[in-house]
Amino acid sequence: MDHALAVYDGNGTDLLEEAGELAAGVAAEVTVLALMTDEEFEETAETLDAVASEEGTGYGDSTVLDAVRSEADEAVREAYDSLDLEWEVVGAVVSDDGDAAERIVETAINRGADHVFLGGEKRSPTGKAVFGDRSQAVILNFDGPVTTHLV
Repeated sequence: MDHALAVYDGNGTDLLEEAGELAAGVAAEVTVLALMTDEEFEETAETLDAVASEEGTGYGDSTVLDAVRSEADEAVREAYDSLDLEWEVVGAVVSDDGDAAERIVETAINRGADHVFLGGEKRSPTGKAVFGDRSQAVILNFDGPVTTHLV
């Protein structure tokens, strides 16, 4: 592994820690992809608009993406604090699991990642044999190892 892509969707730092420890062990770089849904984007935009009206300023869409990157950056700093590791956080807004899977694979390819780390959902006993739509799509469309971490 030379470059890993770790997907951060706000569900804790366990996945980030796992990706970071493995990457640090082989001196690989890590790109953290912070995902935000359309709904989360709208909620954050509304909150920033309320703050902006109180302050008499304005915030654009890039400010909302900066907010999601900032949250992810804080989680990454916490997860990678004790590791000797090169990392970067990028953000993306996605509409659904299919869009998220496309963005994950696209980002991995564009960043030269050769390993993807992403969270999966816990399922019922019957559903445990099948990955979620996003995880399954990434596994099928990424030409490299994919490590999933159940949330």
